[in-house]
Amino acid sequence: MRADPVADLLTCIRNGLHAHKERVDVPWSRLKEAVVKTFIQEGFLREFTTIEEKGHQQLRIWLKYDAAGHPVLRGIKRVSKPSLRTYVKADQIPSVQNGLGVSVISTSRGVLADREARTLRVGGEILCSMW
Repeated sequence: MRADPVADLLTCIRNGLHAHKERVDVPWSRLKEAVVKTFIQEGFLREFTTIEEKGHQQLRIWLKYDAAGHPVLRGIKRVSKPSLRTYVKADQIPSVQNGLGVSVISTSRGVLADREARTLRVGGEILCSMW
């Protein structure tokens, strides 16, 4: 049993980027789908689709590279872990890489990017940061 599905998602994406894969497949969950949608809205991934493989749903995620073939997503870090949860209020949401990166936050209004959470004035659990 996997203890941290979000960390597994981030690791699959990171490994796929390092191996210059076109796409990666990860087991589906609502939380993972919401995190991937946020990555796509922020321009770090191309697209995703849900597929059924061997009776289990999977997220098929297409990775994004620039014209030179370098990954658009330069870094990704899990912030809140099962062993140490990290919660913030709306006015305490930190910026990532001086505003060049994005935090993904699980709020009462769903999974949001840090800018959107600040606009809506909602806090929550910081799932990960990317730049």
